[in-house]
Amino acid sequence: MSVSVVTDSTAYLPPGVAASRGVRVVPLEVRLGGRAGREGVDIDTATLSAALADHRVDVQTSRPTPAQFAACYREALDAGARSVVSVHLSRELSGTWEAARMAAEEVGPDRVRVVDSRAAAMGLGYAVLAAVDAAEAGRSGAEVEAAAADVAARCRVFFSVDTLDRLRRGGRIGAAAAMLGTALAVKPLLHVVQGRIVPLEKVRTTARAAQRLVDLAVRAAGDGPVDLAVHHLGAAARAEEVAARLRERVPAVARLLVSEVGAVIGAHVGLGLLGVVVVPQDPPRDG
Repeated sequence: MSVSVVTDSTAYLPPGVAASRGVRVVPLEVRLGGRAGREGVDIDTATLSAALADHRVDVQTSRPTPAQFAACYREALDAGARSVVSVHLSRELSGTWEAARMAAEEVGPDRVRVVDSRAAAMGLGYAVLAAVDAAEAGRSGAEVEAAAADVAARCRVFFSVDTLDRLRRGGRIGAAAAMLGTALAVKPLLHVVQGRIVPLEKVRTTARAAQRLVDLAVRAAGDGPVDLAVHHLGAAARAEEVAARLRERVPAVARLLVSEVGAVIGAHVGLGLLGVVVVPQDPPRDG
């Protein structure tokens, strides 16, 4: 392909997809106490889950450096690509996009385009796949960039967590908003708006949270073709149940992926995450 597509490790593409479709992945770093490693390379979800369960272990994450991105871009260009489109985790949630932008300025902004997916997980992943589809079709760098940005504009992300504490401590949600999730037996529902995590509503039980996620996703999906993804952390059975309900209620599912999130997103949401990504063909309706 004349356009090489790059992303970061929070895209959580299905196993083997990045390699088979030529996507270069720059990993974020995860620190578990005194141990540090690259997401998906040195530290997997099982390792992260064990660390989260041990409340004595301090869990942190950090973005790739601009130098790592610059090396990746040069490698792609040296391999024959005429340009690079680099699609990343929301800039409101991480410094990853900024590091990629700095690297693009160094390597050459005329050759490297950086896209803010305004999402994470398969919200980012579907934008990456759209970019790859456009690149494989022989589109220009500008057209590949536009394909990724179009998916970003149509994507909706809804999720529930057991507690907002990790999001608050990581600075991904304000202290006042975190108060919404402190009441006993309340499960907070959130969504991503313009790349930011925003509280949506509260429900009383885990079962009700799952049902509301389905309802919100069905409304956002509309009647046309739609890509869906169900993510979880330590909640595989509930994720499969949500996926089954979506298959029953959404009339035109193009793709539906079910997967556990990786260490970086997991570090910020905690065990018990359940989320749905919705990318309709037509502009989504408000949830």
